[in-house]
Amino acid sequence: MLRPHLDGMLLALLLPALAGCSATLTDFERTLAANDSATAALGQWCERRGLARPPVIRAISDPAAAPVSLAVRQSLEISADEPVAYRHVRLVCGNRTLSVAHNWYVPSRLTPEMNRALTTTDTPFGKVVAPLRFQRERLAQRRGAMEQCPQGTVLSHRARLRTAEGQVISLVAECYTTENIR
Repeated sequence: MLRPHLDGMLLALLLPALAGCSATLTDFERTLAANDSATAALGQWCERRGLARPPVIRAISDPAAAPVSLAVRQSLEISADEPVAYRHVRLVCGNRTLSVAHNWYVPSRLTPEMNRALTTTDTPFGKVVAPLRFQRERLAQRRGAMEQCPQGTVLSHRARLRTAEGQVISLVAECYTTENIR
C-alpha cells in the first residue's frame, strides 16, 4: 500500500531532473545550429557550462583510417582520382570528450599551411580552415547514434563544409557525447 505512494514521490523527484536533461540537450542543439563551425559551438558550450578553464577545444587524433567510398567522393563533389584525407578525432575541452568526429577533406582545396596544421597539431579542423569562411550544409541530424558513432552518443550530425565560393572542402560525421549534457 505504501509502494504506490513511494513510486509517485520518486517520479515527482526524477521528472524535473529528466526535464533538465532534455532542455540541456535542446540548448546544446541550438548552440550547434547557430554555428557553421562545430569547433566554435563546442567552445561556446564549454565556456557557458564552465567545463574547463580556459575553455579551449583540442582535437585528439586517432590514427585510424577510413575508406573513401563513392558516396564520400560524391558528397565532396570530386573525381575518382582526387586525393582525400581523413581525420578521426576526439574534440575535448579540458578532460571531457565532447565529440568524436570523422572528417574526410580535400587537401587540394586547402592551403599548404592548413594541411600541415591538420597533420601536425591538435587544432580542430574548423579553427584551421576558418579563414576560408566556410558554411555548414547540414545533411542529417539525429538524437542518438548514427552509423560510425560510438555508444554514448546523444546527438549525431552529418554535414558538408563549403567555402564562401561554394566549393566543398569537407564531409563530417559528428558524434556528440553525454559529456555535453552532464
